[in-house]
Amino acid sequence: MPAFDFLIIGSGAAGLSTALGLARLGSVGILSKDLAAISASDWAQGGMAAVMDFNQDSITMHVEDTLGAGAGLCHPAAVSRIIRAGPAAAQQLINWGVPFDQQAHGEWHLTREGGHRVRRVLHRADTTGHAIESTLLAQLRQHPEISLMENHFVTDLWLQDGSCQGAWVLGNGSSLPELWTARAVILTSGGAGQLYLHTSNPLVATGDGLALAYRAGAEIANLEFIQFHPTTLYDPDNTPFLLSEALRGEGALLRLPDGRTFLEQYDPRAELAPRDIVARAIDAEMKKNQLAYVTLDISAQPSERIRQHFPAIYAHCLEHGHDLTHEPIPVVPAAHYTCGGIVVDQSGRSTVPGLYAAGEVSSTGLHGANRLASNSLLECVVGAASIVEALEGLAQLPDKPDGNLHACPLSTTHDRTIYKDHIQILRHDIQKLMWQSGGIIRNDRDIQQAIERLESMRTRIGDVAGISRAYQELRNMRQNAEILLRSALFRRESRGCHYNSDHPDTHNNPQDMLSQRDHEQPYARPIPAADADATSARPHP
Repeated sequence: MPAFDFLIIGSGAAGLSTALGLARLGSVGILSKDLAAISASDWAQGGMAAVMDFNQDSITMHVEDTLGAGAGLCHPAAVSRIIRAGPAAAQQLINWGVPFDQQAHGEWHLTREGGHRVRRVLHRADTTGHAIESTLLAQLRQHPEISLMENHFVTDLWLQDGSCQGAWVLGNGSSLPELWTARAVILTSGGAGQLYLHTSNPLVATGDGLALAYRAGAEIANLEFIQFHPTTLYDPDNTPFLLSEALRGEGALLRLPDGRTFLEQYDPRAELAPRDIVARAIDAEMKKNQLAYVTLDISAQPSERIRQHFPAIYAHCLEHGHDLTHEPIPVVPAAHYTCGGIVVDQSGRSTVPGLYAAGEVSSTGLHGANRLASNSLLECVVGAASIVEALEGLAQLPDKPDGNLHACPLSTTHDRTIYKDHIQILRHDIQKLMWQSGGIIRNDRDIQQAIERLESMRTRIGDVAGISRAYQELRNMRQNAEILLRSALFRRESRGCHYNSDHPDTHNNPQDMLSQRDHEQPYARPIPAADADATSARPHP
């Protein structure tokens, strides 16, 4: 039975940052269900938002832009705390060796994205996520206190006396999970973009950490707020490819196929409006004009500048028959980011003792109803640092648990043949259902019918210990989809990236929508006052 001081589940920017920080406190095990580099962090193009130019920018401006994008649902104190930690978080990445782009005289090259009033996004060309992921992985692989296990899938968390003290792990090639124990367990497993038929996320983004935490009894907040990125390359025969918001920050315009622009009809900020507004505008124009796509046009900008700033995007588009420098390219929205997640306090602690979370899988209060572009990598690094600080500050870490006498809680008997044949069909069914009923524009009838269909799948997708990673992902997807849709149905308003055509107005009293295993239905809680931290009002066991 493997045992560590700290067990981290997920190998994106949040997980790697947490591991590097905790390694000085004890032994660290970090689990990746695939190769460690396969993560949404690695796919991130735009960059990391942080105030680095205090002549043109300020903490106050970054806070205001974040609150504006969050549509009234951000937790103000959490926003202030995380934004204030941004410059230090950026410096930590620089110290670890992340090669952010610089100008000729050494100043950081900052770009601007939708919702930001000024340039404040650190980046490495248009492959910032890969630069961060590869740099941190290189650091991690050299550390003697960190053990990285790839192709290891967590089926469930292990609770002892009400505290999370480990996880059941399905190793590469194994048929039944093994118990791994730890003094603290940290979920950094990313979001749930694969719930949708069209997504910018990698195949691993099935929301496993959300489902693990929910089954363990943790609170999940605001899962209905799925951010749809406005611009992925329209290419039905290939995997969707994200086209960074930085393109619009550098002058790209969205156009209809006849060349007309249209965003100014929806928001005075036009191309620089927040993502939820831009995605809904594109969706509305596509439906109104019966279009398969709209176009993104940056051809008016100098060709060399486009190739220099967006080398990966330029190369990918060219490979697929589109020249950014000379023509508009076809784009469509796709599910991109999970704004809600596991409820955590300012130290990254969930409502289950011993269980922490950071990054996209968590709900810190930073994003509210809609994430400001490039605040996600910021939240990953700041969240990791908060967990390290909290665990370092404990007078004494919990004793190492003894899990030798405990058997896997899941059933080990099942007709496996049925599921091997139908896993991909059921996964695709869930994705189509979520795109149609839980997508950019929703309504009560479609949501209710989708919930009923998901409930009917329970008998086909049960709690089975082994089988395969694909089956366990399907189990998690069905559960996450139901949590998301129930939360969406109970939110009788439209706000941020949740838009319900039956309830188009926004209420004056913003509330978080919470889901928890022991409650049959979601329940609302007012967001904390501006002078309270993100979860200071929540009792922590």
